Amino acid sequence: MKNLIDALYKGIVTIEYTKVDTGEHRIMPGTLNKDFHKQSMEVKRYNSPHTVLCYGLDVQAWRDVKVDTITNWYEGMPKEEK
Repeated sequence: MKNLIDALYKGIVTIEYTKVDTGEHRIMPGTLNKDFHKQSMEVKRYNSPHTVLCYGLDVQAWRDVKVDTITNWYEGMPKEEK
C-alpha cells in the first residue's frame, strides 16, 4: 500500500475497487497532490493500514476506499475501455 500512497502524493492514480454497500465495480481517478485538487485540506501524514483517503477527481470530493476492496490501481487517468 505504501507504493499506492506514494503515487497519490506524486500525481493522479486510478483506483479500481468494489463498493462495499452495492458490490459495484468503480473506477476512480484520485490524488493527494495539492497541485491537482486545490482544496484547503491537505493530508501531510498518512497512517491508516485499512483505508486509502484521496481526493476523487471525478466527483470533486474526498473519498475513502477500504484497502481490501481495491482490485487494481495504476498511475494516470482511467484508461478508456474498448
